[in-house]
Amino acid sequence: MVILRTIHFRLTCYRVLICLALVLLSACSNPEVEPPIDESIPADPLFILLDAYKGNEQYFLRYRRGETIYYAAGDLPLELNTGQPAAHGNYDVPVVASMGRRKGESWEELTKNLIPVPVLDVQDWAALRERLFAELVPRTPNHGVAVSFDRVDYFFFYDKSGNFRARRLIDMPPWYSVAGHVDLREHFADWQPVLQQFLQESGIESEDVIFSTGDLDQGSIPFLYINTRSKLIVLVQYDELAETTVGAVPGLHVLQSFWHVFQSHTYTILMRPFTSIQSLLSVVSDTAVETGRGLIPDLRFDGPAPPVADHPVMDRTDWEDYLDKALGRTASSGELEFLVDGEKFFTRFIDVLASAKDSIDIRAYIFDNDDVALNIGELLKRRSREGVNVRVLFDGLGTIAASGEQSDTLPGTYRAPLSIKNYLEKDSKVEVRKSQNPWLTGDHVKTMIIDKKIAFLGGMNIGREYRYDWHDMMVEVRGPVVDRINREFQIAWGRAGIFGDFSYIFNWKTKNRNAGLGGYPVRLIYTKPGNDEIYHLQRDAILRSQRYIYIENAYFTDDALLRALIVARRRGVDVRVIIPLETDRGVITRNIILAANTMLAQGIRVYIYPGFSHAKAAIFDGWASVGSANLDRLSLHINQEINIATSEPVAVQALMDSLFEPDFAKSRELTEPFEERWTDRIVEMFGDYLF
Repeated sequence: MVILRTIHFRLTCYRVLICLALVLLSACSNPEVEPPIDESIPADPLFILLDAYKGNEQYFLRYRRGETIYYAAGDLPLELNTGQPAAHGNYDVPVVASMGRRKGESWEELTKNLIPVPVLDVQDWAALRERLFAELVPRTPNHGVAVSFDRVDYFFFYDKSGNFRARRLIDMPPWYSVAGHVDLREHFADWQPVLQQFLQESGIESEDVIFSTGDLDQGSIPFLYINTRSKLIVLVQYDELAETTVGAVPGLHVLQSFWHVFQSHTYTILMRPFTSIQSLLSVVSDTAVETGRGLIPDLRFDGPAPPVADHPVMDRTDWEDYLDKALGRTASSGELEFLVDGEKFFTRFIDVLASAKDSIDIRAYIFDNDDVALNIGELLKRRSREGVNVRVLFDGLGTIAASGEQSDTLPGTYRAPLSIKNYLEKDSKVEVRKSQNPWLTGDHVKTMIIDKKIAFLGGMNIGREYRYDWHDMMVEVRGPVVDRINREFQIAWGRAGIFGDFSYIFNWKTKNRNAGLGGYPVRLIYTKPGNDEIYHLQRDAILRSQRYIYIENAYFTDDALLRALIVARRRGVDVRVIIPLETDRGVITRNIILAANTMLAQGIRVYIYPGFSHAKAAIFDGWASVGSANLDRLSLHINQEINIATSEPVAVQALMDSLFEPDFAKSRELTEPFEERWTDRIVEMFGDYLF
C-alpha cells in the first residue's frame, strides 16, 4: 500500500512538473496577447440622460451612469445662436462636441434661466435609427459601412445577433470589412420628412431634441442633439484623454530637433559610414551643380507659343525598352488602385490594418502626434497585442518638426503626447525606429505594407492634415512588385537599427511572397544618395513626349524640369500643370508664383488648385509616375523617395479619371500673371539651395 502511494505521489509530481514545463514553454513561445474586440455589448451601465438645457451659447447635461450622477457642458455651434432658420434646406454633416465635466452643486441655479431641451431615450433612438439607416447598412455577414462625423470615423454594422452597432472605425472587429462609405449629405434631404414625422409621433413640438443613443464603446457618442430650425446635428462625444497625453510643452520640439541633429552627426555616422558619406557627397555635388545651373540664362522664345499639335503619343514600347536599359533592370508587375483624398485612403487603410493577420510595416516621413495619428497608433498598439508583428519607421527630423505644428482644425481640447515613439511603444509590442538625418538629408518615403501582400505608396503621412485638411493621393499596390517594396522597407529598417549600414549583410535578400501573382508592368523608381532616377526619367519623359504632359505637384521649384517643359510646349505639346498657392511652407509660395508666371508666359496652361494639394503625380504621353517625390531639389536629388510608374493604359486612364480630370475641373486656370515682389528673386535664388 505504501509502495502504491509512493508511485502515485511520484506520478502526480511528474504530472505537475510536465504541466509547469508546458506552461513555461507556452509562455516563452506564445506570449499572452489581448483578445480582439468582440461583438458583445459592453457590460458598463448605460449613459442615461436625465435632463438637458441650452443657453449662453452652450448646452448643459445631467446624466446618470449606474448609481452616479454626472454633469457636462459644451459649446454649441455658432449657427444655433443666430436665431435665424438655416439658409440651406438640408442638414449639415454632424458636428462633434466633447463633453466637459462640470460640478453639479449649482445645477438648479445654473439652469434656472436656460431653455430645456426635450430628451428621448435609447429605445426612441433605436426606432428612428432603423428608419434612417436600414437601407444603408448591409446585412451581409461580416460587412459594414464607414461613416465620417466631423473628426470621428465610425463603422456601422449589424452584428451576428442582428443588432445594429456603431463603433469607431479603428475599433471595427477584425473579422469585418468595409463594404462602402456612406456620405451623409446625400441622404439628409430624404431623412428630413422621416425625422419630422418621428418627432410629431413622439409629441415633440420644440425646434430641438436630444437622444440617448446607448453608445458605450471607447470614443462613444452617447448623446445626439438635433435642431430642426438651424438644420444642425451635434454629436456629444464622451472622450477621455489618454494617460500619455500631457499637452504641449513650449519649445520642446526645438530642443528635440537639436538633440536629434546632434545624434545624426555623431554615433549615427559611425554606424552608417557608407550612407553618410554618400549623403554628404550628394549634397556637396548637387550644390555645385545647382550653382552651375544658376549661371544658365532663362530660355527666351520670340512670339507666342505655337498651337497644340495633333502629334501621335510617344511609342511606349520603345520608352519601356529605354527604361530597362537606363535602369539596368526590367519592370516588375502588379495592379494599382488610386485612392484620392484622406477619406478614401484612411478608410481603406484602417480596414486592412484591422484585418491584418501577420504583419504591418509602416514607413513614413511623418508620424504626427495629433488626434488622427494617435487613433492610428491606438489601432496599431491593439493589433500588436493581438499577435500581429507591427513595425513603424519614421523620419526623425520630419516627425519632430511636424509635432511642433498644429492643424487649424485640431480640437482646442486636444492634448498631444510628448513623444510619439514612447506613445506607440507604451503598453504594446509595436517596434519603432527613427531614421537619422546626417547632413540634414531625410527619408521622405511613404509606404505601408500589410501582411507582405498589400502595399500603399504615395504622398500621405500619418496625421490630421492628410486625413481631413489636404488634397492628396495614395496608391494601393498588389502583385510581385510588392516584394520590392518589402525589400526597400527591410533595408531601411535595418539601417535605422543598431547595426546601421552593416545590417545590409542580413537584409539584402528577402523572400518573394508575391512572385506567382499576375498584373501589368509597373516599376519602382527612386531618389537615393547618388541616384537621381526620378529626376532623370521624368526629364527624359518630358523631352520625348509629343502629345501631352499633365503634372500635379505641391512644390514645383526645379529650374531644369521647368526649362524642359517650356521646350516641350514650344514644339506643340499640350502641357498642363496643377499647383496650389496654399502650402505648408510659407516662403516656397513665392517660388511657385514665379514658376507659374514663367509657365503662363511660355504657353503652359497653369491651374491653381483651391486649397492645398499635396498630390504628386504626372502623366507623360501615357506613362504615369506617382509617389512621394516633389519636383524640388530635396526630392529630386537629396532625400530618399519612391515613385511607382507604369505605361499600362488601364492604370493611366484610372489616374486621369480619379485625379487629373476632377482637379482640372475644380481648379482655376491662370489667365493673368501674379504680381511679383522685388524680394521674390532673392527668395528664389536662395530657395534653389534649400528646397
